[in-house]
Amino acid sequence: MSLTFTHPPHPAELRLNEPTFSTSLKTASTERDPHELPAFDSKSLTHPNAPVLYLPPLLSSLPHKYPSEPIPLEHPPLVTETRLPDIDPASLSLHKALHHFKPLDANYVSTSYGEAFNWAQLVLPEDEEREWYCVVFRSKRKPGSDGGVPPALYDADKRAHEEAVHNGGLILYWYGIPDPVTGMNLATCIWQSRKHAVAANSRPHHIKAMRLAAESYEVYSLERHVLRKERGSPGVTIEPYVSGEIGW
Repeated sequence: MSLTFTHPPHPAELRLNEPTFSTSLKTASTERDPHELPAFDSKSLTHPNAPVLYLPPLLSSLPHKYPSEPIPLEHPPLVTETRLPDIDPASLSLHKALHHFKPLDANYVSTSYGEAFNWAQLVLPEDEEREWYCVVFRSKRKPGSDGGVPPALYDADKRAHEEAVHNGGLILYWYGIPDPVTGMNLATCIWQSRKHAVAANSRPHHIKAMRLAAESYEVYSLERHVLRKERGSPGVTIEPYVSGEIGW
């Protein structure tokens, strides 16, 4: 998965026009409903015409052997065209829970990772126990570079994302929009293991996306966290990553 902070058209962008994503979300008003699923392109995300209160997670599609999870009509997630090659039972449970993943409010950019999202609302089977590897990206574009991201970078980022899904391990990718005052932005991805994330860094599309992104950002920092599910509790916890392997 690309470790860039661009906002490429999602691989599943075409699904935005399907009935599943429009039912109960349209408004009779000529103005866009701020809770409606927004269009994802370079202009709408860097210069939105109206407040965007809903930013969906982009979930990796499951292997063919697993039935598709019903898509909620309220705040539906997006899914990739490419499917994961495999997924373990606990990660499958997390994948289902992440259909409802979202930031708690519009201040996610300036909030600590553990407090920025609705982790407390994610519910998994009590008998499962697992750890997942999370990477957080905080960025700010260089002055004068807010006129739009080069098409080559969008394309590289999209290809790097699909490359990561195809090779396995990437469960979710979520990105926000730049803060209107500070220009800072936040994106995150959740992996089945740290090994999966490290392997993605060395793949060709990711390397190309990183090279192209380096020219566009003034601030570019990474954080790493552990998402933990303990047996006997349905909830999850978030803590900073210290060392060692995470996941399988």
